[in-house]
Amino acid sequence: MANYEVVMCIVNAGYSDVVMDAAREVGARGGTVIHARGTANKEAEQFFHITIQPDKEIVMILVPAEIKDAVLHALYQHAGLKTEGQGIAFSMPVDEVVGLSAPNAKHEEDEKEKTAEATAESQPSTPSDGEKTESESK
Repeated sequence: MANYEVVMCIVNAGYSDVVMDAAREVGARGGTVIHARGTANKEAEQFFHITIQPDKEIVMILVPAEIKDAVLHALYQHAGLKTEGQGIAFSMPVDEVVGLSAPNAKHEEDEKEKTAEATAESQPSTPSDGEKTESESK
């Protein structure tokens, strides 16, 4: 199965569409938005020289590892700290994925099914308990 990463982008409330539009431009398919509240204090605002809006949106996007860097770069360009969205994005590796109908995953499932069918067809069938062979039934 292909390797995946989850890209998370924390932006000011109302900017999740900007995040998803940027991610889709470079190959992401969809994401999940979680509404949140930031906990930054006045010292952080003064240090970064920005006003921190407490209402946030966290956009989680599961992407193939091959496009992770492109997604992060697109998010930086369209929704980074120097934009109105004031976004911060990062990624984390994903060990296992289920329920995802990606083209690569579908192809691999089909190949596994074909291999299993071919193996089953090449095995001689043996009667199970309770079934009689032809010689026993005569």
